[in-house]
Amino acid sequence: MAQLRPIDRKIWGIAWPAILSNLSIPLLGLVDGAILGNLGDARYLGAVALGAALLSFLYWGFSFLRMGTTGLVARAVGAEDQEEAFLVLARSMALALGLALLVALAHPLWLGAGFALMQPSQELLPLANSYASLRIISAPAVLLTYAIVGWFIGHQNTRWPMAIMITTNLINIGLDFLFIIGLGWGSDGAAIATVVAEYMGLALALTLVARDVAPDKWRAALPQLMNISGYGRLLQSNRDLFLRTVCLLASFAFFTSMGEKLGPEVLAANALLLQLLMLAAYGLDGFAFAAEGLCGTALGARQLDGFYAAVRRCAFWTYLTAIGLSISFALLHPVLFPWLTNLPEISTQLYRHVPWLIALPILAAPSYLLDGVFIGSAQTRPMMWTMLASAALVYLPLWYFTQALGNHGLWLSFSLFNAARGVSLWAYYRHYNATGRWLQTR
Repeated sequence: MAQLRPIDRKIWGIAWPAILSNLSIPLLGLVDGAILGNLGDARYLGAVALGAALLSFLYWGFSFLRMGTTGLVARAVGAEDQEEAFLVLARSMALALGLALLVALAHPLWLGAGFALMQPSQELLPLANSYASLRIISAPAVLLTYAIVGWFIGHQNTRWPMAIMITTNLINIGLDFLFIIGLGWGSDGAAIATVVAEYMGLALALTLVARDVAPDKWRAALPQLMNISGYGRLLQSNRDLFLRTVCLLASFAFFTSMGEKLGPEVLAANALLLQLLMLAAYGLDGFAFAAEGLCGTALGARQLDGFYAAVRRCAFWTYLTAIGLSISFALLHPVLFPWLTNLPEISTQLYRHVPWLIALPILAAPSYLLDGVFIGSAQTRPMMWTMLASAALVYLPLWYFTQALGNHGLWLSFSLFNAARGVSLWAYYRHYNATGRWLQTR
């Protein structure tokens, strides 16, 4: 056990800043929910839930810029190829700008299509559409920050991402109080606060990169950025991550949409419960980030013993944290729920569904850990296939056959969908161990 202590120190050195920065994301959502949930009109919270689900589908759909960058950078760092690690960042940022331009040009089309699929009530649609239309302005800031954060994590540096994320979200929270409560802008105020905060976060991210990268490196990289063939590996690595993420976000959007059909109170309660679960998910993701950096670097250096040791210890801390989170939800939900809303009809729904809040951290923990292992190893194909299979063979069939259970049936199918992701990724992990696939780049 003594020889593993340095690994544990490395894991926590990466994980604790990642956990703090990640926790600030759902805390922001909880503050949004608490402010909007106490305005006396459930429409504002429902509009933000629908608009945020659609924006998450878009922005998180491009989160491959973060994940793909991390895996390729980590392996380059392990191989002691800092030039390649920097080129991954530069290409990811160029790709981010191009994608942001496409998002800006096409946003009326995908907003219309998204709301047509989600079919919100006519009462919620104008508010949700206004919220999403404002949030789209921040697309360049979001996508560029993804690439920069991925580069830092690939270097096993989560302190700068922590500074970026916490600064962004603290600004957002402060502006929420100003725009929503002070100026009375409702759900539009929540959107404007987020846009301003995301651009300020990008400014900080660019400043931090400038500290580590000399200007002459950027000039030297320009000719290679113009070489389209140089993007092949990055695009190939990120294609599977893109499809996997789109499927994941479609699952969340489906969950939100089906909740909306059960009534505005159920929709609002589900949105608040999901924010609490995101709190747990982002906490668990701290150890996934540690797995990304440590596993990628070990494989880049072709050190399988180091890779397996990192997986084992990250798994230990992930499971321990998941159990702690479930216990915390069981003990603290009577304190959390009154803080989240003062609307009795929403509060009643929260208490009815608290068992799912308690169970999900433990059910979902394996999928978070193994996502980190496969991202760090740049072996992204299993992530795509397991996500698609879990959605098509578990989530949707279970929802269909449990509709008579109402919202409990929706939560049952969502919970087992998350469990299926972990089980199927574990099967791939064992297969890769047996066949020696970890040292391959694809």
